[in-house]
Amino acid sequence: MDDQTRDRVRALVRDVLKNAIPVEEEQQPLAQPTSSSQPTLSRFIPTVTETVVEKPFARDESSKMVITEDDVRGLEEGARLRVAEGARLTPLAADIVRERKIELVRRVPRRGSGKTKTVAVGADHGGFKMKEELKTFLAELGHRIHDFGTNSEDAVDYPDFAHAVARAVADGNADVGIIIDGAGVGSAMTANKVPGVRAAACYDTKVARNSREHNDANVLTLGSGIINSKQMREIVQAWLSTEISEERHKKRVAKIEAIERQYTC
Repeated sequence: MDDQTRDRVRALVRDVLKNAIPVEEEQQPLAQPTSSSQPTLSRFIPTVTETVVEKPFARDESSKMVITEDDVRGLEEGARLRVAEGARLTPLAADIVRERKIELVRRVPRRGSGKTKTVAVGADHGGFKMKEELKTFLAELGHRIHDFGTNSEDAVDYPDFAHAVARAVADGNADVGIIIDGAGVGSAMTANKVPGVRAAACYDTKVARNSREHNDANVLTLGSGIINSKQMREIVQAWLSTEISEERHKKRVAKIEAIERQYTC
């Protein structure tokens, strides 16, 4: 993709986000219809907070921050749709939700999901395109981004960029890091050579949550040749929204750190 095409894509993304309707934001009702016109629906979209769900969800789109018409098309009238806490609807999606009286249920965020993080990102040539998509997604989520490259698809060596991201996390210049190469394994190996870094190569949301909740991973590595863009977003969302909390897990991470100190002192 050349620079001109990339700029057009970014502009399109900004327009979509700008015109998206917050799930819980009450808009002013549209003008009242005349006797000769069809009734006009209010732009208010009712939602509920997820607690105990009695009726199953028809669809779960809680990994997305922007809900489009494709995400709601095909849902039956009165269906329940699970969405993220801060998700926004495009105008067409909002129209479908109102017309079909679809119930939007906000997902209760996992611990730490509301905290803005500084995220160091890096990639080799194989992960460059996905890194650019990742940066857009992180911006949508409200996180700050430090990009350590690479900046094109010209061949480079993944250890250089994995090291730069890991060092930023270890030095406290970033809260967490995300690195992308072809498989995610080499970058994880490199990052884990930096004292204080706990890098995890994750290929699904379950492993991503586990790496944070059980292992307190502070660097995530992804394989652009293993996952697609949708999976990347789901994994990153799950990883960033999970925190370690239980003492039994913290005790085990402390043992990892103690082992590391044996070889760094």
